[in-house]
Amino acid sequence: MATPNGGLINETNAQYYAGTQQFIIAATAVNQTFTSTFDTLLSVGTGNYSDPGTNGFNLNNFKVNTSTDGSTWAELTPASTDFDAVGTPLSAGGLATVNIAANANILGGSIFVLVNKLTGFVYGTITTINGANTLLTLDKVLPAAGITNNTALSVRRIQPWTMVGNIITVSQSLTINTYLQIEMRDATVDDIHGSYEYTRLNDVIDNFLIAYVGAGKLIPSVKRTDVIFHARRGLQEFSYDTLKSTRSQELQIPSSLSLIIPQDYVNYVKLSWVDGMGVLHPIYPTNNLNQSPYETLAQDQLGHPIQDSNAINTEVSSTMDAAWNATDPRLISGGFQNNLDNANVLNRGYMDGALGQRYGLDPVTSQKNGWFKIDERKGTFNFTSNLSGRIILLEYISDGNAYDLDSRIPKLAEEALYAHMVHAILSVSSNVQEYVVRRFKQERSAKLRNAKIRLSNIKLDQIVQVMRGKSKWLKF
Repeated sequence: MATPNGGLINETNAQYYAGTQQFIIAATAVNQTFTSTFDTLLSVGTGNYSDPGTNGFNLNNFKVNTSTDGSTWAELTPASTDFDAVGTPLSAGGLATVNIAANANILGGSIFVLVNKLTGFVYGTITTINGANTLLTLDKVLPAAGITNNTALSVRRIQPWTMVGNIITVSQSLTINTYLQIEMRDATVDDIHGSYEYTRLNDVIDNFLIAYVGAGKLIPSVKRTDVIFHARRGLQEFSYDTLKSTRSQELQIPSSLSLIIPQDYVNYVKLSWVDGMGVLHPIYPTNNLNQSPYETLAQDQLGHPIQDSNAINTEVSSTMDAAWNATDPRLISGGFQNNLDNANVLNRGYMDGALGQRYGLDPVTSQKNGWFKIDERKGTFNFTSNLSGRIILLEYISDGNAYDLDSRIPKLAEEALYAHMVHAILSVSSNVQEYVVRRFKQERSAKLRNAKIRLSNIKLDQIVQVMRGKSKWLKF
């Protein structure tokens, strides 16, 4: 369907796919309003957020465009509101005044400045305009050179549009039968795509209070703050092993061989480096090979920790880390010296048939992809020297509460979250029979198991493809 027809989808095709909402100007008037119907709320920065030259503009999640034909669009900015005003300066002394031809564009609540059309020099802000829109008073004295007669001037509207509560107000007079467009920025559009498979946590909380709480129901009353707490705790627990909560970052390993742990990191899933073909190669944890010490204490000749003048143990640089960073990983893994980093299975030489025929290697360390470890004190991932400069993919788990977009629940697991919230609330409520708590504990477990199966996303064709390898005798 091209437009919403009463179902759960509220956005048009243009809003979802292109991130745009278009309006036809029905009348010529100032301060016309346009209401956004995107599922995503409009947001703006501070100050004059409609001016691309300000920092506030960079925080907007949308742009406002205009068009005469609905095909070619131009962004509505202060510079796009310029209109010619050939001026004749009046007598000098005091604040500058400029006489222009009457122009109906000086309407609508906004602030104007007077600009030299050729040089872009701003003469000042227009403080007063007479009733005929012909006499402009500036907030400063004209420069020494003044404004010569017939100088090409432009009157510019400082803030062509404002936004309050998802409603955009355009202060200037718009031409009838032209077009205005709200265009979401690319990053915002990316967040919109695929959002239908999720339910917002706020919607889950509202639905729970409507369906599960009230007179004649098992939970007669509960505070909304309690529901929010149990909903967020449930989302946090589900994120660890049920929901699709894995986040990833593409990073490059610097010469320091160290990367800072992401801000919303809880635990890692997998680290891989990327070859020239874009294929991932797993990086393995050091485990028992090496670990970063939490403290590296300075010691005296008897081995006692040394304290400073504040009676606090002093520390020195880690000898273990320095030795590990200088180690050639091939001395541990026994890897061949070769440059075949890409996963091109056809790029093999005659002697490659000998690979895999060496004896005495420990399978735990027999790999050439490198290792990583986590320095818990510094909050960093540290890598072996053969990974310096590599592009890696860091996959990790968050708790589902770090950002607004994280607070979304797949619809396949929504019922499981309701069951979790019911059990959590009943288990801490007084005058609730134990068998009732056990009943909802079992229901929570069953629905959580169903959610895991649904979200496992097992596809039959993938299983068939893997099983085809069972018929091969030789495996590489």
